[in-house]
Amino acid sequence: MKKNDLLKYNDKLIRVLDIQNDKYLIIDCIKRTMPVWTDSLIDYESSSEEELFDITGIKPSDKSENLSVDNKYIQEHYSLIAGILPHIGNEKERSKMIRSIADYRKVSKQTIRYNLCLYLVYQNISILARKNSNTEKQLTEDEENMRWALNKYFYTQHKNKLTVAYTYLLKEKYTDKSGTLVQHPSIYQFRYFYRKTKNMQNYYISRDGIKNYQRNHRPLLGEGVQSFASNLGVGMLDSTICDIYLINEKGQVIGRPVMTACVDAYSGLCCGYSLGWEGGTYSLRSLMLNIISDKKEYCKKFGIELNHLDWNCHHLPATLVTDKGSEYASEHFEQLTDFGVSIVNLPAYRPELKGSIEKLFDVIQETYKPYLKGKGVIEPDFQERGAHDYRKDACITLEQFEKIIIYCIIYYNSKRIVESFPYTQEMLDEGVRPHASEIWNFSLETVGTNLLNVSRQEMIMCLLPRTKGKFTRSGLKVNGLRYKHESYTEMYLVGGEITVAYNPEDVSNVWLIEKNGRYVKFDLIDSRYSGLDLESVETIKTSTNQLVKSQNEENLQAKVALAQNIEAILSTGLNPVDKGLHNMRQNRRKEQQRTHIDFFKDGDF
Repeated sequence: MKKNDLLKYNDKLIRVLDIQNDKYLIIDCIKRTMPVWTDSLIDYESSSEEELFDITGIKPSDKSENLSVDNKYIQEHYSLIAGILPHIGNEKERSKMIRSIADYRKVSKQTIRYNLCLYLVYQNISILARKNSNTEKQLTEDEENMRWALNKYFYTQHKNKLTVAYTYLLKEKYTDKSGTLVQHPSIYQFRYFYRKTKNMQNYYISRDGIKNYQRNHRPLLGEGVQSFASNLGVGMLDSTICDIYLINEKGQVIGRPVMTACVDAYSGLCCGYSLGWEGGTYSLRSLMLNIISDKKEYCKKFGIELNHLDWNCHHLPATLVTDKGSEYASEHFEQLTDFGVSIVNLPAYRPELKGSIEKLFDVIQETYKPYLKGKGVIEPDFQERGAHDYRKDACITLEQFEKIIIYCIIYYNSKRIVESFPYTQEMLDEGVRPHASEIWNFSLETVGTNLLNVSRQEMIMCLLPRTKGKFTRSGLKVNGLRYKHESYTEMYLVGGEITVAYNPEDVSNVWLIEKNGRYVKFDLIDSRYSGLDLESVETIKTSTNQLVKSQNEENLQAKVALAQNIEAILSTGLNPVDKGLHNMRQNRRKEQQRTHIDFFKDGDF
């Protein structure tokens, strides 16, 4: 073994650049990484320059060729590395010289390393000649076959290994009629062709599918939520199931609560939250009411004294950004547009656009979990077989946990350091600290906002479910119930349908929605249902109908018996006679006297 020898072992091909004190300075000819020292090459065997050219698909220009056109280009690039060659085995000195040359020649260090490794692999200055990028290299027959094998057997969702694709290549393209292998490319050539032609986008899409590519591998070249949020007023909405089991007041395990939250995409401030056992439209309604609430007064309900500047939000964001969850696709959510709210649905498989809200959930859970270990908090292994049953540790009620969540949100808003915010010079001059609450408060006065002031009553009415009501003579019929309002007499007579808002938890009233957006309150006529929820009313009606139906057979039997009794009486009646129509008054008087009873004489008192 001597200097400049080419050696191979399995899929590796190396060149020996230097030998000192039983150590070998080598370079990987395929990867073309910087040279390294190694102690032993015992497993390697000799290779050749031709094998190097075959495996890499690159061959330096022949000396007999006219290189005058590229001579200047070659010399310029060789001059970048010439001074480094004597120090190639000294990593420290080599790195120092690369930095120095890069600064002096105004080129990148990567350019220098590329030319250095290229020269060391091929040991030929002509390899530095300019590459013609305007003409595509014509593939050889072997390369065409290798491309075919990669496309058919490697770039598929079967996720075959390269060795499997190589085996199929030999079977399909390099065997005669008897199945005997003929002259074929080596596995080294196949691997090199794969590395040379590898397209990462094609790799991920073909093997994992477009959805996985969009979610996990797609280049993140946009500004994310910043494309939606140039100032305050863009709320990011999402829900999560908290990593803790809770109990009720009786000590019974209830389960894991659902947290829904809204984060301002510009400042990172948590605008509001809801916590409970229900998701969907219920949690959405609770969230909206929390967003517009006075947080100082809200925290007082939990015995928490809040500095209002730490959570100074009682505004509704004019733009709400959501994923495609069912609650956000509902009519209830769309009704927020009555306030002038714009709703933006994120495209599928774009989790980076929800970074603000995901960060909130991560910080909150990371904040409380260390303190609640052994108290119902679940660990990553909770779904694994044989894992601890964390339900048995539950000892905190929803009310207690919500108080913890409020403290976590206050920390998130007012103390957490926001590192990635694009601070302006004005912010720096004003001494705005890197906290979401300070960015929010500063921006309220200077940056401009896209926020709406909405009262609690307006929000409640807006989020009520809607249905169609019908005017009839018996009242306004909604959900099978009748309602009245003294000012709509003419509509009862004329009839027609109208949009109505109703409260499914109390059927006592409905609200007619006029064209100008005004809500008109109607009162329930059927007072027996007053104060009941819609489900209870339906239960009563169903039970009543079943009761009535259960008596139908008995009622029919009674009608038959009645007819039979009447016929029996008629059968014993007198035969028809000549009915004189005179003296009816005298006949009536005589009959009265005949049938008259003196109740005093009968002693019925």
